[in-house]
Amino acid sequence: MKPVIFGQHDEATIRQIETCLAAGGERAVLCADGHKGYAQPIGGVVAYKDKVSISGVGFDIACGNLAIRTDATEADIKPKMDAIMGDVVHHISFGVGRTNKNRVDHELFDDDAWNIHAIGQLKHMAQEQLGTVGSGNHYVDVFADENEAVWVGVHFGSRGLGHRSATHFLKAGGGRDGMDVPPTVVDLKDQIGQDYLAAMKLGGRYAYAGREYVARFVVREILQANVVEEVHNHHNFAWEEEHYGEKLWIVRKGATPAFPGQKGFVGGSMGDDAVIIEGADVPKSREALFSTVHGAGRIMSRTAAKGKFENVGGKRIRQPGRVRYDEMMAWLKNKGVILRGGDLDEAPQAYRRLPDVLAAHGRTIRVLHTLRPLGVAMAGRDIVDPYKD
Repeated sequence: MKPVIFGQHDEATIRQIETCLAAGGERAVLCADGHKGYAQPIGGVVAYKDKVSISGVGFDIACGNLAIRTDATEADIKPKMDAIMGDVVHHISFGVGRTNKNRVDHELFDDDAWNIHAIGQLKHMAQEQLGTVGSGNHYVDVFADENEAVWVGVHFGSRGLGHRSATHFLKAGGGRDGMDVPPTVVDLKDQIGQDYLAAMKLGGRYAYAGREYVARFVVREILQANVVEEVHNHHNFAWEEEHYGEKLWIVRKGATPAFPGQKGFVGGSMGDDAVIIEGADVPKSREALFSTVHGAGRIMSRTAAKGKFENVGGKRIRQPGRVRYDEMMAWLKNKGVILRGGDLDEAPQAYRRLPDVLAAHGRTIRVLHTLRPLGVAMAGRDIVDPYKD
């Protein structure tokens, strides 16, 4: 059986999803925002029977998006946006290995998964990091929709807990490091499969709690507004679902669940519009395993966008990147977006356009709201993202 493919992709990305299907997958999907990832492409969806792919879920277990619609209006906050974004980066911790300025207590720290030795060792770190955002393409954004209602959107995952958990289980499962390797698939009847599943679910609870803390803090404490609606999804996770009359484990890596009537928050690139979507019940949706895009999707690697160091004549020389910082800032200023942090690897020029990838999924999804960014907060230019996915 061949993968179901939405949109246009290079041969390397298609070869990755085909490799995943050949390595024990029952069905596979490649979403329109797809690009190469570690063993499974970003935007890739693979169905397994009684198995799960550790590398398919990836290093950032339960990375996902949360959007909150508030009772504030654009007119309420637009004159204060500079101060609002300053407060966001003052109160919320961005970057690698950061700890929350305010300790967050949560019932997830009583989860039985902490009894797994390798996971229990991470508990103190996880307690200190809960409610921090991280680096790379992780963000806190403030938007206005077509009715001038204000939304707060966040994108990040399970932080160091997820990364170290995935690293441990990849090694324990005999996985190989690198992008062009087969996925590390474990049997759920084995102890390693059961332990990984418990750790993954814990990472999911942790990511949900972190996103809820950050987004609700921005809404209530910074915007001084109320929560009207929340739209919340993982896009790096495995779920047991029923498809074509059988129970399957669906591993989505950079792909949003989109069952009929299920809402999702899908971000564009930095400073671009985002959307609230809803899954539709059409035949193509079933072929897609009720999955859709999680973002706009890269067309340029981080190193290509920023430039990279190469050995030239025995010296390490930085080669110029394909995106210029002044061009990126001029583009954002022209759109009226206030930026805190960010760098060239997240520039809009490094991504596809979100309307194009949404269009490639046709009638499988409906756009309910278009969110226009007013402010974007990300880790600063000097922060390196270690989380790989």
